[in-house]
Amino acid sequence: MSPALVLLVSSLLVSVASQSQDHHDMGWVNGFRQSFNFQCPHGEVLVALRSFYSEADGMDRLWSFECQATPEGLGEPSDCWWDDINRGGMEWTSTCTRNGLVAGVQSKYFESVLDREWQFYCCYYKRRCPYSCMKTSDVPEQYREEGEMVVPSYGFFIRGAESTFSGVLRDRQWKYILCRMTDFDCEFENL
Repeated sequence: MSPALVLLVSSLLVSVASQSQDHHDMGWVNGFRQSFNFQCPHGEVLVALRSFYSEADGMDRLWSFECQATPEGLGEPSDCWWDDINRGGMEWTSTCTRNGLVAGVQSKYFESVLDREWQFYCCYYKRRCPYSCMKTSDVPEQYREEGEMVVPSYGFFIRGAESTFSGVLRDRQWKYILCRMTDFDCEFENL
């Protein structure tokens, strides 16, 4: 594991550990029931996230995200876009089209369903293709728990997610889709 990723993981875990005692001032990108738009700086992708659930604050979550520069061999993104959007209260599966990597997230809260709509900001890197893809376990492990996910090692990238919504508990669980990317150009438009 690269020293930069070890440092990122360590700092995130320390932050999450302290989050258990106090969820205030954790660098959240939103307030409860507020929309947000988070984008990594150009040339960086999402590598970690955390969330805190509150039943008292609209059955909603606070969110925080971390980015990291992509490996030099991947090059610069040649195009970025907002991919498909889900509807609040529904299950959702989204993988960046055109073999893109997740470089941002936006979300809007809807009082009527006590849930959020979600959309990924995706970036395309030349003609690289994903391989060795896997899904994480549920994040959080149980509805209404604090959640965290850190890419397991340098060279894995978030390509999307599956999300289930509990209409009873008014919360979501996520399985993130993680892949490696080829070091060479490939012919496939979307995998």
